[in-house]
Amino acid sequence: MNEENYDLLTIGDATVDVFMTPLESETVCELDKKECKICFNYGDKIPVRDLEFTIGGNAANNAVGTSRLGLRDAIVLTLGGDTVGDLIIERLIKEKVSTTFVTRQPATSSNYSTIINYSGERTIFTYHAPRSYEFPVALPVTPWIYLTSMGETFRPFYNHFIDWLRKNPQIKLAFNPGTWQMKGGVEGIKEVLSLSHILYVNREEAEKLTNFPDSHGKEKELLTLVSKLGPKISIITDGPEGSLAYDGQRFIKCGIYPQEVTERTGAGDAFGSGMISALIKGRTLEEALIWGTINSASVVSFVGAQKGLLKEKEMLEWVERGKDKVKVEEF
Repeated sequence: MNEENYDLLTIGDATVDVFMTPLESETVCELDKKECKICFNYGDKIPVRDLEFTIGGNAANNAVGTSRLGLRDAIVLTLGGDTVGDLIIERLIKEKVSTTFVTRQPATSSNYSTIINYSGERTIFTYHAPRSYEFPVALPVTPWIYLTSMGETFRPFYNHFIDWLRKNPQIKLAFNPGTWQMKGGVEGIKEVLSLSHILYVNREEAEKLTNFPDSHGKEKELLTLVSKLGPKISIITDGPEGSLAYDGQRFIKCGIYPQEVTERTGAGDAFGSGMISALIKGRTLEEALIWGTINSASVVSFVGAQKGLLKEKEMLEWVERGKDKVKVEEF
């Protein structure tokens, strides 16, 4: 694939995920059900009903999701030189994601997670390898970039990226900050926010970035404050309540697609990949919200972040079936 043909660059992290569904477990919940624990007897051998290996991580999930929806995608990663990194590369190539801009560091290891799936929710044991992210020497200029979560040492990479993006202002940036980016607050990511075309955050993250707690019933105010941080389009996801969008003129609300939940890993990434794919293909903001919602609904009906990611033909079929199921309206 020639670099001038890329529709999108995805930048962030990838991991190998192993999903375990225990055969025997016991939950202990408070009466208000706000705190719930999965308990196993110490020293026991716990039978596992299902075991599944897959790749994950926000960047890999977005790259695979957009590739399946017909975009020509390349991914920017820094991986270790281990067999985990080999598996990530192998799976990305299989999904027709270009790995030209993946850097391997032979002396380091790659990210790995073990996920316990129980009653539709997941408990994650995650290992983030110590990492010095390397900025590619010859990064191609593409119409869009999707920048998502990176580990604790992300700052030097971000500094290079900000300088590079300012030299290429024609690029549209979609930004989905991760845990370490959010820990720094607005001050730590303000330059990226100011350069963003789209910002994806959940309600809790939006409240944190804007210092606007308890925003329920004040969604317009929250979206307006988020937009003042810089993005031209602000997207807030809100779990079972759906999603909200503001493009500087219109406030839009999108409901969810009713779907039985098997496991929720990757729901947010599926929303992001569905939405950005629709926008790159020239769809309206309303249509893009529907694509994101449907892609997310498909993913949560499977175990893992990628098994349920839709192909374009499947997406169009779901959209047709969902005409009366997903409500999109200005508010």
